[in-house]
Amino acid sequence: MFRKILDKDIIEGVRKQDDKILNWLYDNYLQSIKNYVLKNSGSVDDVSDVFQDTIIILFKQITENQLDLTTDLKGYFYGIARNVWQAQLRKKQRNTELVFDLSDEDESEEDHSILLESIVNKAFLKLKPDEQEILNLFSQGCSYQEIAERMGLKNEVYARRKKYLSKEALIDLVKEDREYQDYLRFMK
Repeated sequence: MFRKILDKDIIEGVRKQDDKILNWLYDNYLQSIKNYVLKNSGSVDDVSDVFQDTIIILFKQITENQLDLTTDLKGYFYGIARNVWQAQLRKKQRNTELVFDLSDEDESEEDHSILLESIVNKAFLKLKPDEQEILNLFSQGCSYQEIAERMGLKNEVYARRKKYLSKEALIDLVKEDREYQDYLRFMK
C-alpha cells in the first residue's frame, strides 16, 4: 500500500485499466486533488467529478500516445485536475451569469423544450440497457456506491466511469439525430 510505483508502471497500468493501479492512483493522488478543489470553491462531489475526469483525460492521452510527461506523473496528474477544475469553475460562472425571467417565457420556448426532451428521450432508447440503467439510477439520486452495488460493478470508481461513458454515448446519439440538427439550425 505504501510502496512507490514507478511512473512508467502507473502509465502501463492505466493503459491496461489495471484495478490495482487505478486504486493506487485513487489512494495516492486523491487527497491533493481534494485539497485543491475544496480550497477553490469546490464541494466533495466536485472532488469526485474532477478526479474521475482527470483519470479519463489521462487514460485518453496514454492510449492515444499523446502523453507529454515533462514532470513526475503526480505533478502532471495534478496539473490536469487543476485545469479540469478551472474549466468547471468558468462554466459554472457563465451559467450563473445567465439570468432568466420566467415571466417572459412564451409558448414557443416551451415547445422547443418539449422538442428537445423528445429528441433526448429517443436517443436514450437507443442506448444499451446497462447504459440506460446507470443513467436512470443516477437521475433517481442514487450514489455511485449504490449504483456499483445494484449493477454489480467493482466499486464506485467504475460506476462513475460507466456513468460518464453512458452520458457521452447519449450526447453522441443526440448530436447525430437529424431532428437535433434541424433544432440547432432553427434556434440560430
